[in-house]
Amino acid sequence: MSDKHAQVLIIGTGPAGYTAAIYAARAELSPLVIDGIQPDNQLTTTTEVENFPGFPEGLQGPQMMDLFRQQAVRFETKFVSGSVTKTDFTQRPFKLWVDDDDQYTADAVIVATGASAKYLGLESEQKLLGRGVSACATCDGFFYRGKDVVVIGGGDTAMEEAQFLTRFATKVTLVHRRDEFRASKIMRARTLENEKIEVAYNSVVEDVLSDDAGVTGVRLKDVKTGETRDVACHGMFVAIGHKPNTDPFVGQLEMDDVGYLKVRAGSTITSVEGVFAAGDVSDSVYRQAVTAAGTGCMAAIDAERWLAEQ
Repeated sequence: MSDKHAQVLIIGTGPAGYTAAIYAARAELSPLVIDGIQPDNQLTTTTEVENFPGFPEGLQGPQMMDLFRQQAVRFETKFVSGSVTKTDFTQRPFKLWVDDDDQYTADAVIVATGASAKYLGLESEQKLLGRGVSACATCDGFFYRGKDVVVIGGGDTAMEEAQFLTRFATKVTLVHRRDEFRASKIMRARTLENEKIEVAYNSVVEDVLSDDAGVTGVRLKDVKTGETRDVACHGMFVAIGHKPNTDPFVGQLEMDDVGYLKVRAGSTITSVEGVFAAGDVSDSVYRQAVTAAGTGCMAAIDAERWLAEQ
């Protein structure tokens, strides 16, 4: 078998990709992992991970990913740095191109490229990722017990994040650029009835304020009057959606309206036999490290069984 051909080729190195690699390697399928579009996924921008089973003291996101990688390497997983830029799943072996140039072939493929949180694009916001700026209340809400936080967005996700954060935070300011929400009626009602949530309508974040310790507040601009005001807070949660990293698979694999890969119910099987999807690239609901790892395991088992049938 050449260096450019794999029985199982895995795209992506988050919890899903690494777990798929561990299971595939232990099944002696000699997996080849291509780092993918967003190497090591969103956990590289998460400081403390406290909700992954088996780590009672918690650990840093990058440290966790390093441990995942070490475990995959232990079972002789091979890694290639670069991004998959093009794919051809119309015939087997499947063809994939890394950084437009290098062509690889594979008998089976596991897509674990994840989804990227959409951010506002402010320089101050990017600088403070993992230091007070987050896109996951479920992951980081616990750290804001007794503190004030800000949530950006006006859809169901923003409402869910805001409500979840009221379990910990003293006050949640929900910032929305319009004067009415696009969220569902029931989510709007729950949000507006919550005494801990205050809404800043017709507002956008112009800057994230900070000191050496992290976020200290946000500067809001009124889109109608142009006036600015500072809101003190310890954390800013951006809830304006996620973009699944599926560009190289457009026209090759079935996706939903947003771009998440469609899989057969109860499995990781995509619209193309022999191509499997794991983690956030096909999960718009849970988006957790532990669920991504679980589907990584499922994808490796699905791939192993499928290859055995061929």
